[in-house]
Amino acid sequence: MEARRTSPATPETIQAIQTILKATGEGGVPQKTLELVHLRVSQINGCSFCVDSGARSAKRAGETDERLFAVAAWREAPYFTDAERAALALAEAATRLADRSDPVPDSIWEEAARHYDEKGLGAIVLMIATTNFFNRVNVTTRKPAGSGW
Repeated sequence: MEARRTSPATPETIQAIQTILKATGEGGVPQKTLELVHLRVSQINGCSFCVDSGARSAKRAGETDERLFAVAAWREAPYFTDAERAALALAEAATRLADRSDPVPDSIWEEAARHYDEKGLGAIVLMIATTNFFNRVNVTTRKPAGSGW
């Protein structure tokens, strides 16, 4: 598959995205959890660039191969904490908005709220939204995995 365009991002959009990512990192959620959320959302959306770069970023954050290999099957895998499972459930629900009439049911939100305070929930929601943004840009422009920015 050939890329349609290198990047539609301008310096202004890159600065705005970096501001959002900085805020996400300041929410008190472990970086490894945010990386798992990014990876799972990217898997759901089929963004090869983000799956590749997300796995590499997670490795730099100290994530293990065992957990990275299992994130797509996190419900059945024994490697994740209850807090990580809550974040992953929220990530899936907020990414698959059209899959059900109540995309993010109270049960999913409440389980996440059991593990994260308001600032942490905000960070997770921002990571989900930002990843969905990246996925849509990269899938639309056919950004190939491993191509770098």
